[in-house]
Amino acid sequence: MSKVLEAVPNFSEGRDLDKVAQIVDRIGEHDVEVLDWSADPDHHRSVVTFIGAPEDVVQASVAAAECAFELIDLRDHEGVHPRVGAVDVLPFVPLHHVEMAEAVACALSAAEAIARLGVPVYLYGRASRPPGRALATLRRGGFERLREGWPESRIPDFTAGRSEAHPSAGVCCVGARPVLLAWNVRVRGISLERAKEIAAAVRERGGGFAGLRALGLYLERQQCLQISMNLEDPDATSPLDVFAEIDRAVRASGGEIEGTEVIGMIPDTLVQPRSADTLKVLDLHVSRVLSHRVAQYLSRHPGPPTEIPDFTE
Repeated sequence: MSKVLEAVPNFSEGRDLDKVAQIVDRIGEHDVEVLDWSADPDHHRSVVTFIGAPEDVVQASVAAAECAFELIDLRDHEGVHPRVGAVDVLPFVPLHHVEMAEAVACALSAAEAIARLGVPVYLYGRASRPPGRALATLRRGGFERLREGWPESRIPDFTAGRSEAHPSAGVCCVGARPVLLAWNVRVRGISLERAKEIAAAVRERGGGFAGLRALGLYLERQQCLQISMNLEDPDATSPLDVFAEIDRAVRASGGEIEGTEVIGMIPDTLVQPRSADTLKVLDLHVSRVLSHRVAQYLSRHPGPPTEIPDFTE
C-alpha cells in the first residue's frame, strides 16, 4: 500500500498573492498533491496543505522553504498572528501507512536541509526532544526577540552557524504531529477585550479545554472579530463542546457567532451533519474533507500489489 504523509507549512505572507502562488507552484513541481491553500491579509499568513510519499513531501517542503526565503522579508512584516519565520511552522502529519516515528524522521531530514540553507530551525511537537515542545514557547517575543540573539533557554536545535535569527527569514519551526483542527470562530456584538477574555478562558493554558490554543483577534482589513484556535486532538476534545462554550459566553455578553472558518483541510469530526450545522462551518465542501481527498489520492496511487503467499508448496 502507498504511504501518505501530509505537510502543512505556514508562510508569513498573506497579502501578496503572487508570492503565495510562486510558493505553491514550487511545491507543485514535485510529485505531491496540493490539497488546499489559503491566505489571510490580517494574519499576514498563508497555509498550504499537500500530501504524497514521505520522501517527496520532504523534498517539496524544502523547496517551498527555499522559495519563501527568497520572497519573504520579515523586516517588512506585520500581522495579528504570532510569527518567528518566513516559513513559520512546518508540521509533518502521518496519514496512511506512515507511523509517527517516520513523520519525526522526515521532520529531522527537512530541518537539517533547511538549516543548510542558512536558516536556524527549532523542533517542536513530536519531533522535539523530549517530545511536546509547544510553539507558543518558541514564538515568545516573536522574530524581533530572536534577532537580538538566542535566549538562554531557547537555542535552536539547528543554529545554521548563527548566533541570532536570519536577518530576513528568521527561524523555522519544524515538527511532527497528528491531525489537528485549525479554526476561527467569527463573532460580532462584543468588544475585542471580551473576545480576548473568552479565548483566554477556553484555552488549555487558562484552565479550559485540553489541547486548545486560542486568541481573540480583530481583523482590521476584514472588519471582523474572531476567536482563532488550534485544537490538537479533535477526537479527544469535541469541537462541539468548545463551540458551545464560546457560544454561551458570547451570547451572555450580548453578541452572536457569525460562523466558523476552517483553515486547511477539514477533519472527519466536522463533516457529520450535526457538527457542520451546529458549528456554522463556512465553505464546507467535500473537496476540503481530508479523508475524502486522501482516498482519491490512494485510488490514483495504489502502490505495489500485495503478493499472496503460496501455501501449496
